[in-house]
Amino acid sequence: MKNFETKKIRNIAIVGHGGEGKTTLTEAMLFNSGGTDRFGRVEDGTTTTDYDPEEIKRQISINSAIAPMVWNDHKINVVDVPGYFDFIGEMMSALRVVDSAVLVVGAVSGLMVGTEKAWDYCESHVIPRLIFINQMDRENANFSKVLDQLKDKYGTSIAPFQIPIMEGGQFKGIVDVLRMEAKIFDGKEAKDAPIPDNMIDEVEPIRTMLIEAAVETSEELMEKYFEGEEITEEELTNAIRYGVLEGDIVPILCGSAVNNVGIKTLMDEIVNYLPSPCDRPSFKGTNPKTNETIRREMKVSEPFSALVFKTIVDPFIGKLSIFKVMSGELESGATVYNANKDYNEKTTALYSLKGKNQTQVSKLTAGDFGAFAKLQRTETGDTLCDPSSPIVYKGIEFPEPAISMAIQVEKEGEEDKVFSGLNRLSEEDPTFIIETNPDTNETLISGIGEMQLEVVASRLKSKFGVGVLFKEPKVAYRETIRKTIKAEGKHKKQSGGHGQYGHVWIEFEPLGDTQKQLEFVDKIVGGVVPRQYIPAVEKGLLESMEKGVLAGYPMYGIKATLYDGSYHSVDSSEIAFKMAANLAYRKLVDADPVLLEPIMKAEVIVNDEYMGDVIGDLNRRRGRILGMNPIGNGLQCIEAEVPQAEMFKYATDLRSMTQARGSFKLSFVRYEEVPANISAKIIEEAKNQNGQ
Repeated sequence: MKNFETKKIRNIAIVGHGGEGKTTLTEAMLFNSGGTDRFGRVEDGTTTTDYDPEEIKRQISINSAIAPMVWNDHKINVVDVPGYFDFIGEMMSALRVVDSAVLVVGAVSGLMVGTEKAWDYCESHVIPRLIFINQMDRENANFSKVLDQLKDKYGTSIAPFQIPIMEGGQFKGIVDVLRMEAKIFDGKEAKDAPIPDNMIDEVEPIRTMLIEAAVETSEELMEKYFEGEEITEEELTNAIRYGVLEGDIVPILCGSAVNNVGIKTLMDEIVNYLPSPCDRPSFKGTNPKTNETIRREMKVSEPFSALVFKTIVDPFIGKLSIFKVMSGELESGATVYNANKDYNEKTTALYSLKGKNQTQVSKLTAGDFGAFAKLQRTETGDTLCDPSSPIVYKGIEFPEPAISMAIQVEKEGEEDKVFSGLNRLSEEDPTFIIETNPDTNETLISGIGEMQLEVVASRLKSKFGVGVLFKEPKVAYRETIRKTIKAEGKHKKQSGGHGQYGHVWIEFEPLGDTQKQLEFVDKIVGGVVPRQYIPAVEKGLLESMEKGVLAGYPMYGIKATLYDGSYHSVDSSEIAFKMAANLAYRKLVDADPVLLEPIMKAEVIVNDEYMGDVIGDLNRRRGRILGMNPIGNGLQCIEAEVPQAEMFKYATDLRSMTQARGSFKLSFVRYEEVPANISAKIIEEAKNQNGQ
């Protein structure tokens, strides 16, 4: 593929709800452009962009994938984006670098949550878009119903550029409203045809509305239109293009990707109406040396810079860093500066990607996509640039993980392989995180949803040959006391030779702060416990407190005052006094010990219609509702405090309650006493596990 100048590049993301035909649409576009010589099918696992074994097995998109193609002497870089919420990070990284989006909406299912989320993200990041109503060939397809849904939801910007031709409930073709042309599908291809007579009265007022919307973008055109002068096709196209760029016009097109009806027209309109990279506003970055703000334009005359928006890790090939050239030009073999890591990356080959296939290229232009292999320190979100003109762009904002699972290595001795594999997989997906819980000593993997974690485990097995088992994470319970006691600890042992002797009196009382483990106070007078042994007493207590007296959970919030004791001039030692401290500690069973649990603050964002269900569910989880705050667009933020033990699978449950529209985040607040009935069960379970 030749090198295209920036103004002839179109970078688009194909987004929408899962199962609406995004991958099939991408495949149809590739086929029409000659990018493939056969029309791949999702069902057969033969599409260009769903090439990962997990995608083929599940018949869904998991990764975003690039499909470049040439159409009308333009290069269209299509990024096929997953529609399922578990993989929303892929959508966010793609929308960070594309210049426009095609939202795919099913003609039967209508406006779904995945499309709503994609629209909202496009809106907040000022990404121009058009909508393609797909699957018009299906039974019960209803263009008018879907169009009304879109108008109700998104207002006057929704502009139907096409109307389907239906005969006897069957999809036969499309009417191009602006050009007043029709295309009829004969079973193999779409052919030009006159507009059916019965549709003229329907089409003409829509055309008038579109023209009026277009001319409103220019005072000169508006004046010309109302004076009755003819508006040329070029003027109309430029006006619509400007309206699309500003977000005032969102074209609606329709067709059937699986039958390749309306796809060529869609590709025409992508070239005609969606922006090139240089149509987008200049963008800012920061000079990492001086922290001053820098503005760059998408021009070859600017210094080279690029943003890495995706990483692919292969155990055999190594790492691929996929980027968009934000400014300037890039030639193969150049040394590039990673401004985030302050590191010069030496490159070898420069690649263009089409699905899993890599093609070496000699040069890339501002606005285009490319990839480097085996960069040493570069990660997703990093900026690569000319060493002499350093710049750092804002990275990619990924959502916080919403679900965590503890893992257990399937085969003993493979721990290192497992952790190495997991770390490499996290390079590919920044929404997937591995960490060790210091309170429970469990290794946790966290992500957006259960399906995502299942995919991680499956890839770990297929790519790296090791397996893990999932478990629900342990709750980091703690223990404390509610009563003050005085306890004696005497360790005395005589078994020939030197004996062992340590003797202490300690007053234990609640500290009032369960975040702090121990406050140790030395009140020894008269040397009844020699100075050199007092640190051993404190150390002995700290070691003992790692295991509580109720259920073996760590003890916190204790004030221990050493006030008396005795020693033996020969038999006393540090070990003996540590043992004495442990013996005193065991008497905390008499200090009214209780179990504590972590309390989390939950901020749940939901539509008004789901408020009752969500609040009721939080109450069932022992939650306390703190308040509800409207945040606009029919959304409410519910604030509540909920025990952590009740929230491990909340992401899945909330998604079910709100049709995947709800979101939440959790943050630790404090520890609280566990209710007695629940505490008894936890203690019993702990004793059974410990074989007591």
